Amino acid sequence: MTAPSTLTAHPTKLKRSLGLWAIVGLGLGYMTPMTVFDTFGYVSEESGGVVPLAYLFALVVMLFTAISYGRMTRIYPSAGSAYTYASETIHPNVGFLVGWTALLDYLLLPLVNALLVRQYFEAFFPEVPGWIWVLGYVAVITLLNLWSISSTSRVNATLLVFQVVLIAVFVILAWGALQQGAGNGTAFSIEPLYHANVQIATVISAATIVCFSFIGFDAITMYTEEAKDAHTVPKAIVLALVLGGVIFFTAAWFAQSLFPVTEGFTEGTALPEIAYSVGGMIFQIFFVSAAIAAAAASSLASHASVSRMIYVMGRNGSGPIARRLSYVHPRFRTPAVAVVLVGIVSLGAAVADLDFVFSMINFGALIAFTVVNLAVILHFAVRRREVKSAWQVVRNVVLPTIGVVLTVVLWLNVSSQAMTYGLIWLSIGFIALLVMTRLFRRRLHMSLEEDEVIAEGDEGPDALLEEDRERLAAGE
Repeated sequence: MTAPSTLTAHPTKLKRSLGLWAIVGLGLGYMTPMTVFDTFGYVSEESGGVVPLAYLFALVVMLFTAISYGRMTRIYPSAGSAYTYASETIHPNVGFLVGWTALLDYLLLPLVNALLVRQYFEAFFPEVPGWIWVLGYVAVITLLNLWSISSTSRVNATLLVFQVVLIAVFVILAWGALQQGAGNGTAFSIEPLYHANVQIATVISAATIVCFSFIGFDAITMYTEEAKDAHTVPKAIVLALVLGGVIFFTAAWFAQSLFPVTEGFTEGTALPEIAYSVGGMIFQIFFVSAAIAAAAASSLASHASVSRMIYVMGRNGSGPIARRLSYVHPRFRTPAVAVVLVGIVSLGAAVADLDFVFSMINFGALIAFTVVNLAVILHFAVRRREVKSAWQVVRNVVLPTIGVVLTVVLWLNVSSQAMTYGLIWLSIGFIALLVMTRLFRRRLHMSLEEDEVIAEGDEGPDALLEEDRERLAAGE
């Protein structure tokens, strides 16, 4: 008989140590408030000079989806997020594909932050090879995530406060400059939100870009198994989204009021130019420092969340690779192998191209958002038949349907490059699914229990024993 240790998942569970505001902070850190300045020039040109309107449109879309995430995490309190919800309400095969597609975005965000930090340091120290900064930076982020989620949360909170304070200082300086006649000459002009040349098509196109900034509120669901009280997670989702939306909108409003025309800004990031124009060299130094802090905070939060998703997907698989991915360190109570794997992927920042990586980010996230809204309809309206009153119809059909429509609109407006490479990644996932299910002859199983044995077959533990014997006989 096979030893029991080879048939059971590692008994150590994730540690429940995160309170409401710690989770909100991780979500905000993931969202990176300073991003509004990095992308301001490009989004202003794309939207026709109404960056705040693009953020407002994206926020409305995300609010419908955030409500759906909050409802689903109450039903399925697992760290697997959209992967879990799709598996449970639609089919495990669909859940795998959703998780696979979203994994692309979540894996790339830590890499993007490492790449941005590399560029910041290369600007200050051009003689030092960029790979050295990437190696050192990724090592620190990985070790902090490996150590404990509590330490990750505390460091993230410090970095988050630093960037929010600098954004507040920017607003104050911009207010003073507007009062002296710069830009629109006033902070109360409606020009940043609407003017004669505004076109809905360009606003939607710009919203597909800025919705990248909101990716993070959904990642909060991946901390469900580490929340002191899992019931606080839905509230944390909405709080993080609303607070992030307020910060984005306010910063964009003052930036657009002060710079109604963005000609002259360096292609890529407008942040240094904006900082220098508003507060001179000293403020520019502090503002760029805040941008580095923002990237680090986002790295910590995104690294933590994607490692939890890998952990859950590994926990719901079988075989030696899945067992390793679902390993939880007995002392640190963190998904150690998944954390290290994300760190290895992030090292790609030493050679990656930022434009290419950015083109991949939103594809999977918008698919996940669409499926989570569909999951609400299927679970509450179809499975539970909770459509007996007008309020139930609104809550279980109308609101998630609006969420589906709005996210599909954004998804259909992503760049052709993002669509092409996203579909290639999805195709690879489909091939992997065919292999794992042996051309759909074997069913994937889901588990919400942190230490439950997961078998791919339908026959139960006896069949698992037999499968193990077959693998041993085959020399696997």
